[in-house]
Amino acid sequence: MRAVVQRVSEARVTVDGEIVSEMGAGLLALVGVANDDAEADASDLAAKLVNLRVFPDGEGRMNRSLLEAGGALGVVSQFTLLGDARKGRRPSYAPAAAPERAERLISSLVAAARALGVTAVTGRFRATMRVALVNEGPVTILLDTKRHF
Repeated sequence: MRAVVQRVSEARVTVDGEIVSEMGAGLLALVGVANDDAEADASDLAAKLVNLRVFPDGEGRMNRSLLEAGGALGVVSQFTLLGDARKGRRPSYAPAAAPERAERLISSLVAAARALGVTAVTGRFRATMRVALVNEGPVTILLDTKRHF
């Protein structure tokens, strides 16, 4: 699984003008699921997200996790993160998992994060979403359970 993670002061997801989720301070993760991802990847990414030390401590250093800071986790499925644009000008999405498989693994990721003690909100799977956020810091981190980067 691949994620673009941003520390936010607020975020909101709308579909057809309807707010489907919103959150205050925390992390917003845009997550892509690859063909070869499994339940272990969902669990690993959930643990990484809730324990990622990107929140300021009393001295202003990024030393606290989402669990310690008490923020929320937003998870938005985004298959385009698996786009391969190394050849030509049109990305290939062949590495992305089929929608049914991706939806199951995104649900597993959210369930694992909740089991670890954070509030988690999501977008709407297979919908055209508008994601609005205020990046705090700014802090943006790239994660990949296969350690490609």
